[in-house]
Amino acid sequence: MSRPGQSTLRDPDRLFAAMRENGVGGSFWLSTAAGGAAADASEGGILRWIAREPGEPDRRMEAVRAVEAACYRNPFSGAPCDAHEAVKILADWRRTLSANRPIVAAAGMSAWKREAIGRFLWDGEKQPPFHSVERALSSAKAGEAIAYWPSRTPADFSTKAKQAGVAAWQIEDGFLRSSGLGAECRPPLSIIVDRTGGIHYDPNGLSEIETLLATYHFDEPLLQRAKALRERIVAARLCKYGVDKDAPLPNLPTGRRIVLAIGQVADDLSVLCSGDGGMSSFLRRVRQCEPDAFIIYRPHPDVMAGLRDGVLPGSEDVDLIAGGGSLLALLEKVQGVHVFSSQAGFEALLRGVTVTVHGVPFYAGWGLTRDLADIPARRGRPLSIDALVAGALILAPRYLDPETGLPCSAEVIVERLAKTNKPAYSALTGFRRAYGAARLAARHVARGRS
Repeated sequence: MSRPGQSTLRDPDRLFAAMRENGVGGSFWLSTAAGGAAADASEGGILRWIAREPGEPDRRMEAVRAVEAACYRNPFSGAPCDAHEAVKILADWRRTLSANRPIVAAAGMSAWKREAIGRFLWDGEKQPPFHSVERALSSAKAGEAIAYWPSRTPADFSTKAKQAGVAAWQIEDGFLRSSGLGAECRPPLSIIVDRTGGIHYDPNGLSEIETLLATYHFDEPLLQRAKALRERIVAARLCKYGVDKDAPLPNLPTGRRIVLAIGQVADDLSVLCSGDGGMSSFLRRVRQCEPDAFIIYRPHPDVMAGLRDGVLPGSEDVDLIAGGGSLLALLEKVQGVHVFSSQAGFEALLRGVTVTVHGVPFYAGWGLTRDLADIPARRGRPLSIDALVAGALILAPRYLDPETGLPCSAEVIVERLAKTNKPAYSALTGFRRAYGAARLAARHVARGRS
């Protein structure tokens, strides 16, 4: 119970410092409110004092009373929150909007994905237009940026943009993507916008995630947040495409080392960028590493759905092909996982499974994996699993809440995905499923004729 005249606001000076640092207040931004058009004189004066504008009288108690007089509610949970939490949410929004302001066009985006991508790239006033590669390059001026999807743009796109003085920012799905496969045309709930000119799956150049992992100071509060996030992901049985449902496991041998080898789509850019033989020799190398192990091969889900091309291995390299069922249930039974560059290796690390890496995914080279490929020397820094989670799941991606449509944190997405028992169905996902089934049927017929 506070005494008369005593503030009930927790640590007001820290709150005002956060408002000042992030420009949060008034009609959202100080510059708007200070002009007098969107706030009364008292509010504008308080904001000018918080911003430490020269000549502004001390309005500390006035500012404290103004903050205490308001009620705050978390927009994602609907629960009451304090001013510190409200400022943090607003600050996160502002950082995203400010980062988007240089973007004047987007290129290489599939039509079904544009609505979601447009919301990710909104700058507070507008979304960038979606253009062809040629029009995007011709419409951008020096100092501006074009966001693009690398697999749907020419290989020399970033070079042409650089020659024009335009930044080319690559976009890729985040690591907690959606409930259901992206190949079924389900829009992403997270993306990574790489402003360095690189992308996380290409080890041939710096990426934003690699820079974070190599240089960021992961303090104890952030590491504790990452630990809690990791534990929630594991408890909720989440992977990239939502909740991994329990399913019966095949009969597995006892008294023998069991290894899981993860398949990928042959033309996946993360495979092509890593080089070193790609998927063509992957399983042969797994067998060489594990000559006496019982090797289970897990094809990529897009291949099993008939939506992407892939090759099933011969019996000389693997002991069992597990195309369906639960990936996480398999991870709980095996003594090791081999990947080329699949995100499944990252998901195995979250669950404490030993991972051998044949390519150069973003999570290799930090002392957490057994690395068989040449790792860039710039990745020499050892990291804890929670530092890796902080960089890859908290700091690098952008998330969009499917319920409110607002930018949100990783924790909000985890809770939304954990509660989604069944992926949403649409005419487009139905068409993609039928298309995949037809491709599989045609493939079986072709095998029968050969």
